[in-house]
Order: sequence, then C-alpha cells, then structure tokens
Amino acid sequence: MINVLGQVMLYVNNQDEAVKFWTEKLGFTVIVEEDSEQEMRWIEVAPKSDAQTSIVLHDKQFIANMEPELNLGTPSLMFYSNDVEQLYGELANKEVTLGEMVNLPSGKVFNFADHEDNYFAVMEKK
Repeated sequence: MINVLGQVMLYVNNQDEAVKFWTEKLGFTVIVEEDSEQEMRWIEVAPKSDAQTSIVLHDKQFIANMEPELNLGTPSLMFYSNDVEQLYGELANKEVTLGEMVNLPSGKVFNFADHEDNYFAVMEKK
C-alpha cells in the first residue's frame, strides 16, 4: 500500500541554476547532492528538512541519453502555503515570474515560473 509521495523527479537543463532557484527564491534546502560513478548527478531539495516529499533535480540531457523513452516533461505540481498573499509578495520581491492571484472556492491560488519557464502552482491551505 502506498501511503506517501516521496520524491518528484524534475528534469532541468541547468542543475546549478535550478538549485539556486529552489533554494534562493523558494527557500528550499538541499537535502542530498550525489554524483554517481556513471557521472550522474542529482540534487534533492525540499521546503524544509522534515518534508515528506522532495524534488530531485536531474540533468535532462543526461537522462534523455540514458533513458530515451522516458517522459522528461515537467510535472504539474501544486504546493500549499499557509499564507499565499505573503508568499506572493516575497516571490515578487525576488523577481520570480508570477501569475495572477485567483480566488477559487477551495482558496486562493497563483502560479509561478522557475528559471526555465516551467510553471507550478501554490494554493492556500490553512
């Protein structure tokens, strides 16, 4: 039985820029950084050290060469925040590309783009 989502693989063109984005702009922390014997490097980041789910940043070209049939598209991720308005302001101050704040029946939500123009969403969850 599955009881938690452990990791999300995010395939990026520039791992170093991706780490900077997720840590400096979003406040995530690096959990693990590994270089394997096959020259495969991955960096695991998460919103905080005890988060149940993390994002693993993989080099898109390396993975494409290793596993040509693998879908390397960007996953559609929804993050939760206790205060989306505050987060929206903080991300705007850090010059993150933001979509408009929208009020849905389930709460406020907005999207943001990373350094490679991949979009993700944040929803208020108190």
